Amino acid sequence: MVSDDRPHYLAANDFDHLVAALHERGYEVIGPTVAGGAIVYEPLAGADDLPRGWGDEQAPGHYRLRRREDEALFGYNVGPASWKRYLHAPRVHVFTAVRDENGLRFEAGDAAAKRRAFIGVRACELAAIGVQDRVLNEGDHPDRHYRGNRQGVFVVAVNCAQSAATCFCTSMGSGPEVTHGHDLALTELHEGAGHGFVVTAGTEAGKALLEMLPVRTASDDECRAAEDAVAGAARAQTRAIDTEGLRDTLFDNLDHPQWDAIAERCLSCGNCTLACPTCFCTSVEDETSLDGRRSERWRRWDSCFSTGFSYLHGGEVRESTASRYRQWLTHKLAGWHDQFEESGCVGCGRCITWCPVGIDLTAEVAAIAAPRKED
Repeated sequence: MVSDDRPHYLAANDFDHLVAALHERGYEVIGPTVAGGAIVYEPLAGADDLPRGWGDEQAPGHYRLRRREDEALFGYNVGPASWKRYLHAPRVHVFTAVRDENGLRFEAGDAAAKRRAFIGVRACELAAIGVQDRVLNEGDHPDRHYRGNRQGVFVVAVNCAQSAATCFCTSMGSGPEVTHGHDLALTELHEGAGHGFVVTAGTEAGKALLEMLPVRTASDDECRAAEDAVAGAARAQTRAIDTEGLRDTLFDNLDHPQWDAIAERCLSCGNCTLACPTCFCTSVEDETSLDGRRSERWRRWDSCFSTGFSYLHGGEVRESTASRYRQWLTHKLAGWHDQFEESGCVGCGRCITWCPVGIDLTAEVAAIAAPRKED
């Protein structure tokens, strides 16, 4: 029974109760599982679907799953896909136009969304969801598809107890500790006397769910162990971005030779934008029947790395790879501040890990910010 606001403890063997309680409340439960040699987010039937005993190793252009020496359920770092897939969907039916004997009529695309619960959301991913909330769910013209998907999402966050070699969330102020945006926050403990989770509630909905679980009040030792685990993850990070004055630095170096140096390696494939949890660019496609009586409009993810993305009448604005990479990085780390009053980067490291040629965002920023030799 949950009697106060103190942290509680849930044994790992009882984790299935958490998944079952969410199912009982009508949620489609989405969480991490192993598929295709990676940790991905998919619907979960129960705790057995979680990546028990799996971790990962990451480096620029490198990702491999590896077996851990314990049975940790969340002993991995972020994988190739983010929660963006479920909130800002890769492909959305916008509307259908039909011409018949009564004339032309329009039918709205399906905006109905499932009631979902996310399990295993990291602090950097919560920050990314907050960024997309600012862009797509707030302001005078919210995106109705995003709003429908976002509404009512129950978030079970997980504090990081380890960091990948590509993580730099500490320098971006977005992790590894979960501080907001969650209904429940878990910290996994798998050393010492037992395997379980220190659990805190962030909302009344989280407290209500705790009432359904076989939890007890966490001991002082368990709370200290949870704090030490998160602090250790922060200390383990080897990459960082110096954000002090970064906006002005980037805008003052639009002609820096490093852009051409990057372009010699960049494939302009757009992997970084697809893996990024905050990128939101899209384009639209129309599909028309052969008889011309029915047409559907679909919105799909696009990337500023594609040549056609900057097309205006007469040609593309950004024809070179250097100009497209510069657009992406300066928008993410500089222009975003002007538009949305925050950075578009949360330090998850996905763009580094999933770049086929291992371009390191943190290293490129440092190179551009460094004094030029001619100066």
